[in-house]
Amino acid sequence: MTDHPKAAPRFDILGIGNAIVDVVAAVEERFLSKHDMRKGSMALIDDATAEALYRAMPPAQESSGGSAANTCAVAAALGAKVAYLGKVADDTLGTVFAHDIGAAGVHFPSTRLIGGAPTARCLILVTPDGERTMNTFLGACVTLGEADVDTALVADAAVTYLEGYLFDPPAAQAAFRLAAETAHRAGRWVALSLSDPFCVDRHRAAFRDLVRGHVDILFANEAELCSLYEQEDFMVAAEAARRDVALAALTRSEAGSVVVQGGETVQIAAEPTSVVDTTGAGDAYAAGFLAGLTAGRSLAACGRIGSIAAAEIISHFGARPQTDLKRLVAGVAD
Repeated sequence: MTDHPKAAPRFDILGIGNAIVDVVAAVEERFLSKHDMRKGSMALIDDATAEALYRAMPPAQESSGGSAANTCAVAAALGAKVAYLGKVADDTLGTVFAHDIGAAGVHFPSTRLIGGAPTARCLILVTPDGERTMNTFLGACVTLGEADVDTALVADAAVTYLEGYLFDPPAAQAAFRLAAETAHRAGRWVALSLSDPFCVDRHRAAFRDLVRGHVDILFANEAELCSLYEQEDFMVAAEAARRDVALAALTRSEAGSVVVQGGETVQIAAEPTSVVDTTGAGDAYAAGFLAGLTAGRSLAACGRIGSIAAAEIISHFGARPQTDLKRLVAGVAD
């Protein structure tokens, strides 16, 4: 991990990920069983299934989404200067995405896909216990490749933040490596969120290569980290991450988070909150952490800001803040 670049970057954070319109609705448990869904999972679905499920869902909240896009929006709400790259189609949902993320204060210069797959959408079903079950049609997302990486923008961001969910298509893997190489040539940092343990299972060797060779800052929850290193013990996996990256911020739900950097280990308690919808909790944590890090805050303060942001997000439906996050984190000391 290089020293913070001397030339002031235009942006604190540049996110690269799956540009998805999130459709979030509250349902009873029986809705999941009726539609043969595994609670708490993320399933990839085709266009026809997405249309049928959308029609069957109760009234929903729609917003620009995708893991990295959520992180970017929350970081912008915290006052960070943020940009985002992701592929949407030239259609109605593409317009919804672009308008919504722009309104959140995020610079979104990506060109739209014309004549191909429609804009991606994630149909998120939230049961009364706050657990989310996701059904994702990736659509235009899978076309993102090296040509979509704005290298000048990457070089002008302190941190380029890569979303693990985007790692499935080979073209996206090549885009990740181009972005990482560009960032490092400019003396910038590269962060990666592992996103999902099943995604890690599918691409473990490629993820390990990316983490060891291209990533400075790793974000992962307990399940994702243990999957990456094929370990059952969280702390054993955390030690492996300590060896592989300069900095790892590792979340453990109600057990809080652990940050490891060199010989330093920082334990951060979870913020007390009432859980309504866990959608976007990890995204918000990463946003708070990176907003703090790019502002020069201590690791403990970064983790605390991340925890406060995550607690706010899970206290209501949807992955965007409904409270003034700057005010919530104003008292965090280094």
